[in-house]
Parts: sequence; C-alpha cells; structure tokens
Amino acid sequence: VRMGRTIASPITMLIPNKDYRLDDPAKTPPLTRPRPGHADLAGSIKWLTTDCRETLERASARETAARVAAGSLTRSLLKAFGIDVLGFVRQVGEARARIDALDLETPRASMGSLVTKLREARDASDLYCPDEGASNAMREFINSAKVAKDTAGGIVECHVFGCPVGLGSSMTIDGRLDGRIMGAVGAIQAFKGVEIGMGFGVAELPGSKVHDEIFYDEQQKDLPNLGFFRTTNNAGGLEGGMTNGMPVVVRGAMKPISTLGKPLRSIDLASKQPSEAGWERSDVSAISAASVIMENVIAFEIARALIEKFGGDSLAEMKQNYDAYLAAARRLPLA
Repeated sequence: VRMGRTIASPITMLIPNKDYRLDDPAKTPPLTRPRPGHADLAGSIKWLTTDCRETLERASARETAARVAAGSLTRSLLKAFGIDVLGFVRQVGEARARIDALDLETPRASMGSLVTKLREARDASDLYCPDEGASNAMREFINSAKVAKDTAGGIVECHVFGCPVGLGSSMTIDGRLDGRIMGAVGAIQAFKGVEIGMGFGVAELPGSKVHDEIFYDEQQKDLPNLGFFRTTNNAGGLEGGMTNGMPVVVRGAMKPISTLGKPLRSIDLASKQPSEAGWERSDVSAISAASVIMENVIAFEIARALIEKFGGDSLAEMKQNYDAYLAAARRLPLA
C-alpha cells in the first residue's frame, strides 16, 4: 500500500497477540482431558498424541482475526461498487430481534438510509443487536448463564445490499455463490447451522408460498437490480447459485461456547479413566464477535465473485467492465 492505495502487490497485515504464551510451559501445560464440544479429542487422536494442547491452540477461534482482517480489506472494493455488507445478532436464547424495516421488505431506492439506521442501531448495542429491547433480554440470558457457570450461543444474520444480478454461477459446484457463502460461514468455529433466505423454512411450505414472484419497474432500471424486483425475498437474494438483485440474506447458528465453568464429564487420554473436562480461559458468549466474523467472511466471498465477474488489472478497468455489463443487460434483448 502506497499513499493509501494498493499497488498490485500482496497486502500484508500483522495482528499482534498480546496474550501470546504458547512457549511458556508453566502457562501452557499438557492437557490430557478433552473438552466436549471442542476439537480436543478428534485432533489428539488424528495427530496421535494424548496432549490436547496443540490441537486446541490451533483450532482456537482467535484464528478468525485473520479472516476478519481480510474481509475488512475487501470492503474498500465493495464500496466502490455500491455494495454494503451488514451483520448483526438476531437471537440469543428465546430473545429475538425484530427488524421491521427488513422483515417487511423495503423498496431498493430507500436502502441507503435503511442500512445507515440499522448500522447505527447495531453499533449502539454492546451485543451488536439493533433492537434495544431484544438486546436487554439477550444480556439477561447471558448473565444468567454466567451465574450458572454455563455458556450461550445464538443466531447471527447478515445482509448484503447492492449486489448486481449475476454474481456467482450455476455452471460449476465451486462457482455457486450460495454454496461458497454457506461453506465460509459453516467454517467459522462453533457454527453448526447456515441458512439463506427462508432456509429450513422452505421444507414446510408449498412452492406457491416459497418462490418469490418477479416484477419489473422501469424507474428502477438504473439500479443494480436492473428494474427487476420481488415483494418477498424468501430466496435470500440467491437463485441457482447466482445473485438475483435482491439483498443477500444469510443466517448462522453458533453453538454455546464449549468450555464451561462447571466442567462436563470426559476421559483422561493418558489413563483412560473418567474425569472432568479440562478448563481453559473462556468467555460465556462470543455471539457479538461471531456476527462480525460472519459479516466479513461473507464480504470476502462477495468480493471474490465480483472480481471473477468483472476483474481487471486496475479498479478503473474493473469499473468499466461492471458498467458495460449493466449497460448491455439494460438493452436486452440484444440485437
């Protein structure tokens, strides 16, 4: 990076870990009692050791700091094309945030102000939840888990606004953007479920109540949706592995943190005798951080798809390709 601009060579970022202590045997003694829910047992057996330490340190979610850094970098590229990515905490325990403006579908022309208001409400919450009432209930649930020496998970949600129609591909397995997004989110530590749009809800309804009907508005033809819009977004902005002009909507379910203050039952790998699981430093909930991680891994995948579709050797060339594509799409049918 030179004078605030990339110069086409790899960008290197360093994130110092102030709590680094892997080489201090007094602070990181061998751990032979695997913790249920962690990678301890599977990793120890995979690498033929009774010390879970090396697996647990490498499998740690601190690794996601690198993914957040890389995803954050892509935001500069997405911004140049009017694409905005916003993640937040949707649910903890039974407390679920209500986001009426999003739930009721807002016309594309007013998305800018909607995203700004939603981001401001989210940033005002220590739980990264834009619904103040739900934030309070979530906080109470997490505090009660702390008192009980237990942990809490939750559901995080991400919306991508401003994607043009046609990012991704239906032609190859690794080109399908929905699969890539689900893979990126599912690879975040402690995530056990991913859904796009209506997600698992599509299994409960007939097709007439699932598929989003298509409409056209000439006044919206200059937007990235090219004038095509839906009054519902059950598909979550993705059909056939490609963006369809509606906001991309993704939800991920994070399990409760696996290290409990009141240890679960386990086995000592050295003696094979019953034991309580080992205890390591841990949080009660990391759901707020999880929303940030999900937001940035999705941003990274959207940026990948954008470069694949419009890539060039410079941002100026990429913008020309983007503008030319939208201009050609607006002229359909082509002569």
